[in-house]
Amino acid sequence: MPVNKARKKVLDNRQRTAVNRVGMARKTIIVLWLVALTLAPFCLAEAQQPKKVPRIGFLGGASAENNLRILRQGLRELGYVEGKNFTVEYLSSEAKFDQMPVLAAELVRLKVDVIVTQGTPAAVAAKNATKTIPIIMSGGTDPVATGLVQSLARPGGNITGVTIMNEELAGKRLELLKETSPKVSRLGVLWNSANPGAAVVFKQTQSAAQELSLSLQSLDVQTVADLQGTFDAVTRSGVM
Repeated sequence: MPVNKARKKVLDNRQRTAVNRVGMARKTIIVLWLVALTLAPFCLAEAQQPKKVPRIGFLGGASAENNLRILRQGLRELGYVEGKNFTVEYLSSEAKFDQMPVLAAELVRLKVDVIVTQGTPAAVAAKNATKTIPIIMSGGTDPVATGLVQSLARPGGNITGVTIMNEELAGKRLELLKETSPKVSRLGVLWNSANPGAAVVFKQTQSAAQELSLSLQSLDVQTVADLQGTFDAVTRSGVM
């Protein structure tokens, strides 16, 4: 590869990384302000009724703790004091998506004032659990395709927040792989069919693979125990 072309690719990758970081920072700020706006009426009422402390329900999966830490830090920076202006009920399903409905129902039972969700499974579970408690989603994929909202312009219902609209990324990943490994013709895709968001991304990846004349093998992994058998199947099939 010519030196100039290699340098350009490195610069392009750095630029994409910078854009992604800025995008994530903006998403975090949006979520924080949405939570703050939701809590504001309760905090005003607190001046008259000091015993009322708004409760945030946080529902997520295995990687949600870091997002919860960021949420707490952001609320502190906005002037909110945990224990005084708000409390947090944190429930995590770890990697067990089938537990999400149970945990969402528990947050409703606890009568939290707002539910913050991390990822599509948590958002879907929260939506099915309540039609009245405000839900602020973060992460996840296309909310229209997963049935979370009616449309981006008019979402309706009790859900708002930010998502990762990654339809174009599915094709870009395969294009990059094809560029770096031109001889690749068969690919294996690890995904979890129990995750509604992953199902959307997998469908998009299938479409992109057809356009690039790539053969795609579905490798459905729902638990850690499934991994070894899946890797054995990959080895036998010869997919990349």
